[in-house]
Amino acid sequence: MGAYQDPCCMFGWWWIIPLIMIAFCLCMMFMLRRRMPGMMGGMMRPPGLEPQSQGGPIAPTDSAKDILDKHYALGEISKDEYEERKRALAAADKVA
Repeated sequence: MGAYQDPCCMFGWWWIIPLIMIAFCLCMMFMLRRRMPGMMGGMMRPPGLEPQSQGGPIAPTDSAKDILDKHYALGEISKDEYEERKRALAAADKVA
C-alpha cells in the first residue's frame, strides 16, 4: 500500500497550503508597498503640489524665479538645470 492510499495520512499536511498562501500574500503586499507607497497609503502627490491649506512650499503669489529657487532648494532639479532655467527666465524678462 502506498503513502497516498492510507486514509489517515492523506490529508496530514493540508494546513500548510493556506499558511504558504498567506505568507505569499503578505510578502507581495510588503513588496508593493515599498515600490508604490501611494497604492497602499493614500494618494501621493509629487513634491511642490501639496494643497496650500497644508502649507505647501509654493504659494500662488510666488514669482517664477522664487519657484525655481524653491525647486532647486528642495533638490528636485540639478544645478545645471537650475542655471539653464535661470538664464531662460532672465532672457524672457528682457524680452517682456
